[in-house]
Amino acid sequence: MRRVALGIEYLGSAYSGWQRQPEAPSIQQALETALARVADAPVGLICAGRTDAGVHARAQVAHFDTEVVRADRAWLLGTNTHLPADISLRWVQPVPLHFHARYSALARSYRYFIRNRTARSALAQGRALLVHQRLDLGAMREAAASLLGEHDFSAFRSSECQAHSPVRVLRRLSVEADGEWVLIELTANAFLHHMARNIVGLLLNIGLHRAPVDEARSQLESRRRTVHTVTAPSCGLYLWQVHYPPQFGLPSDSAMIPAVTGWPSIG
Repeated sequence: MRRVALGIEYLGSAYSGWQRQPEAPSIQQALETALARVADAPVGLICAGRTDAGVHARAQVAHFDTEVVRADRAWLLGTNTHLPADISLRWVQPVPLHFHARYSALARSYRYFIRNRTARSALAQGRALLVHQRLDLGAMREAAASLLGEHDFSAFRSSECQAHSPVRVLRRLSVEADGEWVLIELTANAFLHHMARNIVGLLLNIGLHRAPVDEARSQLESRRRTVHTVTAPSCGLYLWQVHYPPQFGLPSDSAMIPAVTGWPSIG
């Protein structure tokens, strides 16, 4: 038996999320179907983090076990041949059997992209959130600082969240700007269901002066959802990187290259 790890990127707009569902298209189903055609046998994937409907990924990681022998290049190119244009493998690498895409991960990083301008953007449609009003970045940064560290994030989890514990360690929550772009980056050991989007939603409300700066701290301490909590739309959220111990030797990631679309050069 061999274990194979995959680096995956996708646009989530057309999918119900990562997880396979009976009557809705999913990232998992598309990948398992494509991999099975290369393997000529069923393939079951385990991923680092199950993204929600409409959420994108630049660097999702998954693994599968197989007795089928294929060259890494055959897995990579063959699978991509059978995938739709909005999903692709970035890399394929054999890993030891004790590697686990979910449980071996040390942390996950998400990035939320916002186009902060009056006119809508045709090129960023479905890939970033358009906010017409000017955001108060100073207020957003001040609020973000109060959420860093190890906390009970019950106030930022969805009612459908099935995690046994609401305690998470938020290691990074930054708000940066590059021209018309605003980028919110979140890194934690793990995320609760809708946690990233609920945090972004609150920061947006604060940046639009619809909630005071101290709402972030008071909501966190309340451990319950409040009127100021808004779940940010999925279109701007990307699973940006999954962090693993160096012993596994997984390919290192570089920042997204700015494209002709005017994509931000932040990070």
